[in-house]
Formats: sequence, structure tokens, C-alpha cells
Amino acid sequence: MSIIPDGRLTDLSYDEMQRYSRHLILPEVGVAGQKRLKAAKVLVVGTGGLGAPLALYLAAAGVGTLGLVDFDTVESSNLQRQIIHSTRHIGHNKVDSARDRVEGLNPAIQVVTHHTRLASDNAMEILGGYDVVADGTDNYQTRYLINDVCVLLGIPNVYGAIFQFEGQASVFDAKNGPCYRCLYPVPPPPGSVPSCGEAGVLGVLPGIVGTIQACEVIKLIVGSGSVGGMLTGRLLLFDAWRMQFREWALEKDPDCPVCGKHPSILAPIDYEQFCGLTRADDDPITQITAKALKVRLDKGDAIQLIDVRESREQEIFPFVGAKPIPFGELALRKEEFDPAVDAVFICKIGQRSMYAIRVLQSAGYTGNMLNLQGGSNAWVQDVDADAVAY
Repeated sequence: MSIIPDGRLTDLSYDEMQRYSRHLILPEVGVAGQKRLKAAKVLVVGTGGLGAPLALYLAAAGVGTLGLVDFDTVESSNLQRQIIHSTRHIGHNKVDSARDRVEGLNPAIQVVTHHTRLASDNAMEILGGYDVVADGTDNYQTRYLINDVCVLLGIPNVYGAIFQFEGQASVFDAKNGPCYRCLYPVPPPPGSVPSCGEAGVLGVLPGIVGTIQACEVIKLIVGSGSVGGMLTGRLLLFDAWRMQFREWALEKDPDCPVCGKHPSILAPIDYEQFCGLTRADDDPITQITAKALKVRLDKGDAIQLIDVRESREQEIFPFVGAKPIPFGELALRKEEFDPAVDAVFICKIGQRSMYAIRVLQSAGYTGNMLNLQGGSNAWVQDVDADAVAY
């Protein structure tokens, strides 16, 4: 059963018949299925590792309207895996770079760009005009946001996630099965799961997972014959290093707060707060810039430098004078700090180090703690250009 109603279908042109001929001779797609692809409106959230193959293959397949959401710009470190962008696009908005590539691949489709951060106050409006959403994001707050809005709007959510060598994919369609919250009722503690930028990722992995997502989107549009032919109610797990696929059966949670029998989430919520990134009773964390830290160090101020990055990151860029204490060991090693001396916490981009300060605050550490704003990458940019930003 397709999600595209017959009333939206239009004929294929001669050029379209030629372009999509390999689809047309497949009985599972055929002319009717290709017409549905032409009529479909798909939103890809994120034009990074997962969004790159998603956008390219959906455009190649002839999805009539392709929406792209991203607030970021292209960096050189993206190009190891985000194949929709190119070296000449470094510094450009990702949605513009992706649109350029997609329109070059298939100028017959309509590309709609949303150069913005998806948030509680704009998600209903942005997602509302699409038939299916493909989640190519890399953070929990946006995943929960996409899930909840898709459930509220009755839109299927084609999910993918990657980490180092592992990936997972599913279709969360609350009309026919579980949603993301049924699988993950609560997010992990802040800082406990590093992002790809912090933990690394095998470059080909998002290509594999994103292509699986694109396949599921196409099947939703053309109609796979049955829900059982989709990843609805199934979580596909992939380990690229061991080259293994596994599968978990998923069940709908009757007590799910968004898709259960008695939902309590009836509109988008504060996802930063839900994921523990902000709390109403939190004191603001004091930031120190790389330049300001350099000034204090040059003056000989007594400062404890605490590097919460993993050992492999420290090998890429050793922060001279910093004491290495990985994030997961902080609370157990708080006795190694001197509360009488300012402590500056360092990670790659200044995110984990903020979580580190919260962990120590919760553990009862009373010393003055500062966060290196922008992390080691800011130090490279503003202080030591000979060091490596990664």
C-alpha cells in the first residue's frame, strides 16, 4: 500500500520514461510506482553522512519534491563521508551545496531548501508539507523532535543512525507500528555517547545506512505490498567492521507518551531539556576563550588543564600541560583536582567539557571550573595554527 494517493498522480513525459526505464520494467515499481515517486514529497533532515546518499538516490529515483534541512556549512572534514559535497563547496551552506549536486543529477525534480536548525517552534510547519521524512541527524534532541512531530502529523519517519563502525535503520510509522520513543523511551545521559565528530566514523558506513533508508523511502512511496516488507517494527543493525547484519523485532509500547493509547505529548516539547542538555536550576557554565586562556597561561596563573578527550584524540593533538582524564573517569577521579585552583576543561569542540563540568558539579566538586569555548579546535584556530584541528 502506497502513502501517495491516486489523485496526485500525473503522466510521465517521454524523457521521464527514458530516464526511469530500469524502474519501469520492475513489476514492483512499474509506471504506476514511478508516477507515485514523481508525486511524492520527501524531506531529508540533515545533508551530512546519511543525508548525502539519501538525497542523491531519492533524486536519482525521481522523487518529485525533495526537501533538504540543514543549518551547517561544508567543512573539509565532512568530505571523508559526505559525498554530496565537494572541495569547491567548503564554506558554503550545506543545503545549497546539496541542491547544486542534486539538481545536476536530476534537474527534473523540485528541490526545496530549509537553511535552518530544526526546532520545536518550526518543525510542525516544515515537516507538515511532506509525505515522508528521512532522519539523517546526529543528535538525540533532533531525533526525538522528528519522531514526535511525525507521529503528531501522521507521517512515516525513516530512521538511520551511525557510530564508528556500526549503523542502524528502521521505519517508525505510528499508524502501523512503533515509534522511536517505543525503542528508546529516554535518551542516554548527556555526554555519554559522543558524536561522529568526537568518536569518528568509517567513511563508507553512512553510505550503506543512508542507502538502506533511501530504499525504505522508495518502498513506502511505490508500495511494498505489505507492512512486513518494510523495516516497520524491525530494527536493522549493521557492523561494518565485522560485516554482519542483525535484526531486532520492535513492538509498539501501549504506554508510549506520544503514540500510545493515552498520549501525553500533544505538541513539540523542549527537547534540550528532555535530553538533559539544559535544566531550569542549572547555573550557567563559565566559558573561557582560547585567547584568554593563552593570556592567563603566559602570565603564569595557576590553572589546572583537564583534557576529557579520548586517548586516540590526544594522539592527534596533544594539549601540552593538560592532564588527560577521559570523560567516563571524571567522577571517580575528582580527588585528583585541587578545589583551590581554577580548572579549565578541554574537549574537541567544547561540548563534552561542558557535560564534564556538570558531572563534577553533581558529584559535589566545589572548585571553580571553566569550559574552553570551542575546545581544542578553537585553540588551533586562535592560538596554535601549527597544531591539528580534526
